[in-house]
Amino acid sequence: MTAIRKQRAALVFLMLTAIGIAVGLVLFALGENINHFYTPSQILQGEAPKDIRIRGGGMVVAGSIHRDPDSLKVVFRVSDGPSSVAVEYEGILPDLFVEDSGVVVTGTLGKNGVIKASELLARHDSNYMPPEVKKALEKVHKDSVPGHLSATVVKDSAPLKAGF
Repeated sequence: MTAIRKQRAALVFLMLTAIGIAVGLVLFALGENINHFYTPSQILQGEAPKDIRIRGGGMVVAGSIHRDPDSLKVVFRVSDGPSSVAVEYEGILPDLFVEDSGVVVTGTLGKNGVIKASELLARHDSNYMPPEVKKALEKVHKDSVPGHLSATVVKDSAPLKAGF
């Protein structure tokens, strides 16, 4: 091999190594920022990891919203039909956050089965439902008896603490 060919081979090797390292770092960074979506049923079945940032959602259960009068803390339940999980959130709630509406929360699932939310997204009009919530509710509806979604038994993850 001539000296020029050795230099070119070394340059190609270094470029391929640099590209490989760059691709590896990008994939690692993207993997760290992915938040998987879980329904309340999946959370209760143990599919959602504990103490790792996840997204969860469903419909806000009527009568489950409890606000702390001394702070911005709120506790409520999110349901996908047959199951519901408790969510704790501290912050300003969106104006459109109401009972019986779709919501997606981002946070960590504690060992007690309660989602400690750091972000809360509510619907933006009466016809909109977050895509993940809509798909989950359609799956639950398809799996249950047609027309009797509201009559299914609700399993709860953890009791709500109304007294804060």
